[in-house]
Amino acid sequence: MIEAKGHNGQVSFDGEYVTITRKGFLARASVGKGEKRIHVSQIVAVQWKPPGVLVNGFIQFTLAGGLERRSGFGAQTASAVKDENSVVVMKNQAPAFEELRVAVEDAVASLHRFAPPAVPAAPAATGTAGGSLADELAKLQWLADSGTLTPDELAAAKARLLGTIGQPPATA
Repeated sequence: MIEAKGHNGQVSFDGEYVTITRKGFLARASVGKGEKRIHVSQIVAVQWKPPGVLVNGFIQFTLAGGLERRSGFGAQTASAVKDENSVVVMKNQAPAFEELRVAVEDAVASLHRFAPPAVPAAPAATGTAGGSLADELAKLQWLADSGTLTPDELAAAKARLLGTIGQPPATA
């Protein structure tokens, strides 16, 4: 369990959940006191603005489907005070938050790593060269999800693959 106490809240990470806890007057004056638990699978980004000599920094957890607003110049930390997924960090608190940030980013990255679908050892009964139609479509989708194929290339490849159904095999 990694814990870091910030200016307007405390963040803990148990390897699966990020928990933001707020207590006291500062919590009541900013986003309200209480506790928010965020599963690592919901986190798409961690923003870290390190505190400087004269200004505070913050850590912010971006969630899928969340509404993000761009802060005006010089107002990032002021905006973070009002954000329920952010905690303001002072200079002396930065090392603990940097450790927490690395742990959360590693956990998020490990969730998003995946292996490509296995290539079948022998062609399936459908007669396609690389396996069953479902396998071929899954491979194409994986290539699109990984950024190798553009949406147009994916559509064209699917059309070619689906166009081969019901056609006699080519003779050499």
